[in-house]
Amino acid sequence: MSLAAGIVFALLVIAYVVHGNGHARTALSLLFGAAFGIVLQRARFCFFCMFREWFDERDPRGLSGLLVALAVGAVGTFLVFGAWLPDAATGRLPPDAFIGPVGLALVLAGLAFGAGMAISGSCVSAHLYRLGEGSPTAPFALIGALLGFILGFVSWNPIYFALIADAPVVWLPKYLGYAGALIASAAALAVIAYAIHRNRAAPHLVPSADPFTAIFIARWPAWIGGAIIGVLATLSYLRVAPLGVTAELGARARQLAGAAGIAPTRLEGLDSLRGCIAVVRDLALSDNGVFILGLIAASFAAALVAGQFKPAWPSARQIVQGLVGGTLLGWGAMIGLGCTVGTLFSGLSAGALSGWVFAASVFGGTAIMLWGGRRAGLLLRPR
Repeated sequence: MSLAAGIVFALLVIAYVVHGNGHARTALSLLFGAAFGIVLQRARFCFFCMFREWFDERDPRGLSGLLVALAVGAVGTFLVFGAWLPDAATGRLPPDAFIGPVGLALVLAGLAFGAGMAISGSCVSAHLYRLGEGSPTAPFALIGALLGFILGFVSWNPIYFALIADAPVVWLPKYLGYAGALIASAAALAVIAYAIHRNRAAPHLVPSADPFTAIFIARWPAWIGGAIIGVLATLSYLRVAPLGVTAELGARARQLAGAAGIAPTRLEGLDSLRGCIAVVRDLALSDNGVFILGLIAASFAAALVAGQFKPAWPSARQIVQGLVGGTLLGWGAMIGLGCTVGTLFSGLSAGALSGWVFAASVFGGTAIMLWGGRRAGLLLRPR
């Protein structure tokens, strides 16, 4: 308990010092990352796990939390858009929003990312918070993600010219207005909510009478975690950037690939696209890198308090699944310009058609891999 409190206090002190030195965005990135890590750990907010709970058990609670996060995030993001870009019909895109091209490359990226989630057992953001829990698979999944990014850089130019360069970038408010796009998104989320809850009642949970246990030990209800993430996404976009967890990872992979001479010196069109992408930078941590460090440190503190920090020696199967699944995660995130947090969540919240297409592809890839992998004996059902 004292160690966890010390970690949180240290994060606050670091943020205060950094802010005092004139780096307000960096300080906020650290705090937002810490808040994100705590919510992910306490609510067990993992895109793969939420989908698997419904896929295996028809338990809709996790996906319901994701729908709440998307709804709250969309409302908050659209309010920010209205202040920055009052007329959506001008053709201009809102600054920094993750609105990407829609085409076959995005579908392939989503399918690969979804398969990687099923093999490795988590999405990238969940591997990061599980790193703070001592997961034996997470380190290898993140190493695999680095390798996947490098493979993405190697394959980027031919894929870009064939499938991305001429792909349309569709921002729904441009065609429907803010109100129309928000209504359309709400209707789509409502249809999904009806589909996942149809004839399926969520297991009844008895809330803990002890506030300490309810907050620090027991799993938070997914809808509470989703609502907090939606608010956090709005604040992050307003003050720093849209939520995303792969930009720093991709940037470091790009540096490694460049130093090794295995990636093209010029990645056509990449730096002009929107998304949680690997831009060229120096060795200093970016705001996204600080966000990631805050996420891991705070999730570690939360896991300590909950008694869920349980490091274990990895088995050969965990190493292989982490590396293979992580490689698919990294390649999918590179070609899709982000992961389930950036391209899916932040993109969908921004009214980007790319967010919806990536979401359908990701969960489709996950379902295919779960079904096929289990039938082939490559993946095991959770016990």
